[in-house]
Amino acid sequence: MTPRKSGSVIIAGLGPGNDALVTPEVRSALVQATDIVGYIPYVERIEPREGLTLHPSDNRVEIDRSRHALEMASEGKHVVVVSSGDPGVFAMAAAVLEAIEQGEPHWRDLDIQVLPGITAMLAASAACGAPLGHDFCAINLSDNMKPWELIEKRLRLAAEADFAMAFYNPRSKSRPEGFGKALKALREACGDDRPMIFARNVSRPDQTIRIVPLPEVTEDMADMRTVVLLGSSQTRIIERDGAPLVYTPRSVAG
Repeated sequence: MTPRKSGSVIIAGLGPGNDALVTPEVRSALVQATDIVGYIPYVERIEPREGLTLHPSDNRVEIDRSRHALEMASEGKHVVVVSSGDPGVFAMAAAVLEAIEQGEPHWRDLDIQVLPGITAMLAASAACGAPLGHDFCAINLSDNMKPWELIEKRLRLAAEADFAMAFYNPRSKSRPEGFGKALKALREACGDDRPMIFARNVSRPDQTIRIVPLPEVTEDMADMRTVVLLGSSQTRIIERDGAPLVYTPRSVAG
């Protein structure tokens, strides 16, 4: 029997947490979906309705989740795979495309779309000003899918290039030592007191923003609900009444 190809898979970003930051394009996709697939906390953000089936799953089954979505789309269903933030930033878009490349040939003929969302590093940057206002990079500090040696190499090279940096998955219960090792590498490579920003539960009602000079940072300041930003050597802090503003100038002297 020839698989049906009338279904679709949309990989959508739900933003950093505040429902007001979900894009209209993503809202429209959710309204039209027959099935929602994703990590349990993200699926819980979707309002149940008649005609919609929710498929929550654990965080470490991304490829299985992707295959399930593609199989349902092959049956004619309209599936939305949800991620927090932007689906293309350390999230489900790459997982679904990996499943397509390695999976059934007819999956390549499905209607596949990736809808962007506001990722946590952008929400965190906006919450304190514009620390990512010049060249920056994003690094996932989890060593679940890559060796720590590669993470440390990237940290040192990014510091040498004087990028501002955004760090995802800084410190989990299963690997609490990782952020401490990252701090050691950064202090050795940077050698200055550039600001490190801890944005916890960014965009949510209980959001907290903490700005700490790199030499004074302790590893317990971060957890898995925290996005960490590190300024470049050019990043500045504007002191004022209330919360300070942090920004990295758009130009660098020759």
